[in-house]
Amino acid sequence: MTGKALFVITAVIICLILILIITSIIKKRRKKFFLDIYNSLDREKNLIGSTPVLLELSKLEPIIKNEKMEEKYQKWQDKFEYIKKEELPKIDDMLIELDTLIDKKEYKTAKFRIAKCEMEVYKVREQADDLLDQIKEITLSEEKYRSIITKLKNKYRKDSKEYHSHENLYEEMSEAIELQLENIEKRFLDFEKAMDENEYTEVVHIVKALDTMIEHIGIVIEELPDLMLMCKQLIPKRIKEIKDTKEKMEKEGYPLEYLNLDYNLEEASKNVGAILDRIKVLNLEDCMFELKTILDYLDGIFVDFEKERLSRKVFEDMSRDFSKRFSKTKKLVTDIYEQLDDIKNMYDLNQEDVKIIDEVNKDLVRIQDEYKKITDRVSTMASPFSVVHKELEELFVELKQVEATLDIALKSLGNMYEDEQRAREQLNEIDDILKECKQKMRSYKLPIISNHYFVELAEANEAIEEVAKELSRKPIVIKTLNTRVDTARDLVLKLFNTTEEMIKTAKLSEALLVYGARYRGLHEDLNAGLTRANNLFLNGDYRTSLQVGLSTIKLVDENIERKILAYEKNE
Repeated sequence: MTGKALFVITAVIICLILILIITSIIKKRRKKFFLDIYNSLDREKNLIGSTPVLLELSKLEPIIKNEKMEEKYQKWQDKFEYIKKEELPKIDDMLIELDTLIDKKEYKTAKFRIAKCEMEVYKVREQADDLLDQIKEITLSEEKYRSIITKLKNKYRKDSKEYHSHENLYEEMSEAIELQLENIEKRFLDFEKAMDENEYTEVVHIVKALDTMIEHIGIVIEELPDLMLMCKQLIPKRIKEIKDTKEKMEKEGYPLEYLNLDYNLEEASKNVGAILDRIKVLNLEDCMFELKTILDYLDGIFVDFEKERLSRKVFEDMSRDFSKRFSKTKKLVTDIYEQLDDIKNMYDLNQEDVKIIDEVNKDLVRIQDEYKKITDRVSTMASPFSVVHKELEELFVELKQVEATLDIALKSLGNMYEDEQRAREQLNEIDDILKECKQKMRSYKLPIISNHYFVELAEANEAIEEVAKELSRKPIVIKTLNTRVDTARDLVLKLFNTTEEMIKTAKLSEALLVYGARYRGLHEDLNAGLTRANNLFLNGDYRTSLQVGLSTIKLVDENIERKILAYEKNE
């Protein structure tokens, strides 16, 4: 127990020592943090005091040549003295107080003082920097503005040289340009005078004015020849070309009223005149843009002219094609109406077939009216070709739709005729097959023909008669006719197959009986089987006779089935 107590006491002492060490470190770091801020503020204060205001003021002394400049010099000197004697000592007091608080470890109060001191330092530093900037504005003015004026003079000389090299391009505007150049040169002289008298406030205005004037005269010298060319040559020439083209096209029958050219060209001429008046006083703002807009409009008119020419050609070509197709379709409908009664008498037309033709005729009448309206507007020059050719395109589409509808109706009528002709051809073919069946039955004289065969023959004959009756009806019901033809064909083919099968089976049975006669004397069962097969043959049951004969002869000839198949193949 004593050892454990000693261990616990030792651990507690170590923890206490660690806590004390950590607390000490934290306090030292905290104090260092505040001391760093204090030192930073003290350094900022010292920098403010070392601002080279006095140095710049000393540079200003030799160039003081008027009361206004001397007044400014004195004002700046007094302000800097105020900063040094009033503002900086105030910051010193605040720093001393802050240092005391840090020593006393009153950090909470120190934070507040730091914030206040920082605000004061910032305010005084701004005052000192602003004062220095104002003084430098004067001390550096000569070098600064001399550099600017040198660049402006170079630009001015370049523009002046360009103008005098091509003076003939500026025509009556030369006087205004010369006057502007003189004003610029006067402003250069004003600059030299202001610099000599150290009127730096005035210098600023002079430099700004020169910059604006030289920029303006540069634009004038660069753009004026092009503007004069557009105002006096390009646009007037373009307007004349448009008027001449308009007159020529109207004589050729082009309706151009929709372009409203007389008013628009007059307005364009007025606008050019107004722009020219502004150019004469060297007010070139937006002149180039406005003149280019006018030129674009005039160029657009030539595009409209070409569009009209192309539209007319398209319209005339389309009109010829339209007339041909319409006449062809109209004639076809007229022919159908002339034969419609005969067609109705010949075929059992449904109401829908007749309705389609009536609708086609109504559409053709409407299309004809629309086409006449279009051609009337063209002949009276009431609508431009660029409009009517699109309307004719739409009408052409409608005509094609009508033609497609008519084709459907004609196809329906054509199918009825084709079905009738096909029925007549099939009737002949069916009748030939029936005759062939009868001929075969006559050529091969069977002992007995079963009643079932005569039933099929009667059905086939009756079906053929029904087809003939449908073909003789007026009007013909095509749907019923097709049904009758299909029925007759199926029954006759069935009869044909029955005939073929019966004759083939009878032939094989008879041949088998002839072949088996040689075995009759061999034994009693064989003789009895052949007798039974012969009786079945004479009674008309040829299939059973064949089966009995095969099974009987097979008793003495195992190859009889192969032989009978070979016989069938040779037949």
